[in-house]
Amino acid sequence: MPESRIRKTAAEKKKQSDRASLTEKRGERERTFAAPGSRQWVPPTFITVGLLGVLWLVVYYITASVGITIPVISDLGGWNVLIGMGGMAAAFIIATLWK
Repeated sequence: MPESRIRKTAAEKKKQSDRASLTEKRGERERTFAAPGSRQWVPPTFITVGLLGVLWLVVYYITASVGITIPVISDLGGWNVLIGMGGMAAAFIIATLWK
């Protein structure tokens, strides 16, 4: 059975309105994804914090094995491991901010 003209025009209008709403949604989506600030500081920060944590552990282990006394590091004792691991953990937490 052939479709009437009214049904055809209604279908065309619906297609046009669907396209318009899709275009509008795309525009809104692009606006919502735009971050207000830049995240360019994240990679250098997490690399620096991670390397400082590793460097802290390396210095602690080398000075402890050789017997060199560094005032702050020697006074902390076993807490140096927690400080070094905390620096590396902080680096991983900072890395999650990277987009």
